[in-house]
Amino acid sequence: MQLDFSFMIKYLPYLYRATITTINVTAVSLLLGILISIPLSLMKLSRFKVLRAFGAFYTSVFRGVPLLVQVFMVYFGLPQLFPALKALSNFELGCITFAFNSAAYISESLRGGIQAVDIGQREAAMALGVPYGKTIRDIIFPQAIKSVMPSLINEFIGLMKNTTLISTIGVVELLRAGQMIVSDTYRAFEPYAVISVYYYALVMVLSMIGKWIERRVNRSDKR
Repeated sequence: MQLDFSFMIKYLPYLYRATITTINVTAVSLLLGILISIPLSLMKLSRFKVLRAFGAFYTSVFRGVPLLVQVFMVYFGLPQLFPALKALSNFELGCITFAFNSAAYISESLRGGIQAVDIGQREAAMALGVPYGKTIRDIIFPQAIKSVMPSLINEFIGLMKNTTLISTIGVVELLRAGQMIVSDTYRAFEPYAVISVYYYALVMVLSMIGKWIERRVNRSDKR
C-alpha cells in the first residue's frame, strides 16, 4: 500500500479542534497544579510534623502510582464514592487528575526553589516585623518561581504529552482524533504520522518559549 497524505487535508479542521483541546487540558491542568503545589510545598517545609508527613505522603502516592491508573481512579472510582462528580465532564475529570498529579512534581521543585532563597532575607523580614504570609508571598515566592521556571516548562511539556492518556476516557484530544481518523479511513500510518508532527511542533514551540523566558529571567537577575 502506497502512502497518501492527501486525504488528511479534509481532517485538518478536526485536528485543529483536537489541538486546542490538548492545549486547554495542558494549560488548565498546569494552572490548577501550580495552585495546589503552593500550599503543598509549604507543608513540606512546615515545622509541624503532621503537615510534613502529609506533603511527603501526597507526593509519594501521586509519583508512585501510574498516571493512567490515576485517570481511571478519578473517572470511574470517584464518581462512585461521590455521585455529585458525575455532573463533571470527561474534560474536567481529566484536568483534575493531571492537576493533582502535576502538583506532586511541581511542589518538589517549589520546595527546592524556596530553600534556595537566602535564609537571611527571611530573617531580615522577620526582624522588620513583616508577617510570615507577606514574606512568603512578596519576597520568597517570586525568587523561588524564577529559579524553578525551567522545571515548570518541562512539566508543561510533560503534561502535554501525557494528555494522550485521557483519550482512554473519551476526550477528543490529538491522539483520540487520530484514532477516530484511523477508524474512519482504515489507514493508520498517515494519521499517526501527522499527529506526531503536531505533537513535535507543540513541544518545540513550548521549548522555545521556555528558553526565551529563561533568558529574560537570567537578564533580570543580572541587573
